[in-house]
Amino acid sequence: MSADSTFESIINQVKVDVVSPTHDLDNARQLEMASRCFAIPTKEMYEYATKASLGDAVFHDPSTQALETHIAQLTGKEAALLVASGTMSNQLAIRTHLRQPPFSVICDGRSHINKYESGGAALHTGAHLIPLVPSNGGQSAPTRLICLENTLDGLILPQSDIVHISQFAHENDILMHLDGARLWHVAATTNTPMSVLCAPFDSVSLCFSKGLGAPMGTCLVGSKAFIQKAKWFRKAFGGGMRQTGIIAAAIAYALTYNFPQLPRVHALAKRLEQGLRNLGVRILSPAETCMLYYDPSPIGIGYQEVQDSAAALPRPIVVMGPRLVVHIQMTTEAIDEFLALLESLKEMRKYGLTDLPGPSGADAERGYPAAQF
Repeated sequence: MSADSTFESIINQVKVDVVSPTHDLDNARQLEMASRCFAIPTKEMYEYATKASLGDAVFHDPSTQALETHIAQLTGKEAALLVASGTMSNQLAIRTHLRQPPFSVICDGRSHINKYESGGAALHTGAHLIPLVPSNGGQSAPTRLICLENTLDGLILPQSDIVHISQFAHENDILMHLDGARLWHVAATTNTPMSVLCAPFDSVSLCFSKGLGAPMGTCLVGSKAFIQKAKWFRKAFGGGMRQTGIIAAAIAYALTYNFPQLPRVHALAKRLEQGLRNLGVRILSPAETCMLYYDPSPIGIGYQEVQDSAAALPRPIVVMGPRLVVHIQMTTEAIDEFLALLESLKEMRKYGLTDLPGPSGADAERGYPAAQF
């Protein structure tokens, strides 16, 4: 076999087509489904992204630099760093702030840093997390960092409380980090500038997917020295990226066109909450912004029953467990259809027309927690 034919064989092994013949139809269907499940990037966002610069962000990319400069100015910080995810941003902040063990990090027990980042603080930094209760005495590690999250489970932390915590922390040489994945919702609800919301913190992580609908991306902000060090750790974590201009442009589109939609999202969440209350559903945590927690057991149904029934609708709705999240692509019709579904399940349970397991059966079996908050 000649060298040319051998290479041709390797070419055939390497090549791949990830765009199926039905992709256009599938994407159109997914955009339609967005009103009932998760937010996804729009065609307009992608079109804008194709106009971005094609630099190398490990060294310099104009669009990425423009975004980072804007976010730094918006938050009143000296510098910003674009990273792949909120988890990476939080972990970079912790690793950059903390220098020499032993040390502990105070955070809320419900926070993303404590529950959903795969033990990253211990893994990357050797830091001990103390959910809620700070302790510097006895054999405990000295507290070096306080991490807050705003919003937390959709609830807004009062800015006055944050300021008091920050004053106490800085008076005691303790640093402050904010997981501000959904801080945009706070700004939209309270009409407070992002710079004011970020002022009490030494570093802030801001997510652009989730509530804003960008495909990915988070910015970490802080002092120039802090960001320069975080950039080194980003490289060490394997987070250096090349042509991030298209990501930066998608984020810019989300900030410009999706952020203004958040008040409508919050109104939909409150509509959902009120509808649930009218049905007799227990509200565990109210809709201050885009999400709420609920317990359907007072009307005789469980989370698994709701999830299965919503998935079986002609136009399925994706729900999982006690948390309900409303996003920028969700419609009033989807909210009303979900409420109508719960009303139907309530009536079926009331008249014994369903054999589905009750709240304590299917929910416990599938691993859903007991209804509490």
